[in-house]
Amino acid sequence: MIALLAFYLFATVTITSAVLVIFARNPVHSVLWLILAFFNAAGLMLLVGAEFIAMLLVIVYVGAVAVLFLFVVMMLDIDFSKLRSGFNRNLPFGLLIALVLLAEIVIAFSAHRAGPAMAATPATNPVPNIEALGIELYSRYLLPFELAGFILLVAMIGAIVLTHRSRGDSRGQNANRQIGRRPQDAVKNVNQPVGEGMKL
Repeated sequence: MIALLAFYLFATVTITSAVLVIFARNPVHSVLWLILAFFNAAGLMLLVGAEFIAMLLVIVYVGAVAVLFLFVVMMLDIDFSKLRSGFNRNLPFGLLIALVLLAEIVIAFSAHRAGPAMAATPATNPVPNIEALGIELYSRYLLPFELAGFILLVAMIGAIVLTHRSRGDSRGQNANRQIGRRPQDAVKNVNQPVGEGMKL
């Protein structure tokens, strides 16, 4: 009974937060509602016994992706009035996509109801799911895992190379010139006459 109440609580808050992400007028509020939706989705994953996915939702999505979205929204000077101006123009297309997604959900739910009822059986494997995932990831799928890391490394280096351009109006620092500068060149003693201003 407690698990059922927790499920309905997490599911209700998740759906409500997802709806508020779409309809919030302030983009910062949208990101905050998104973080709340991620937290409640992690609670749903805990209820089904997927602790690793719940941990990924909190650490990766809340701790990295959502915070990155929040900083990007707060730091970039985006004119949201121009973005909202095309809402009425794109409304029919958005409603069409929403109807298609709703039809897919109804079809999936009907197929699940029409299929044979399968009772949930307790897991016979004594190994926790995180340990089982680690064993599979670093033994059977080691090569694809390493290739994925190498591809991400190449993408990061490419992004740095593409965005790092030398600007002509920026003054770079020349350490050798600074170290080789003599005190005689930096300081000049002038016997300034009384009643006259400084001559530059």
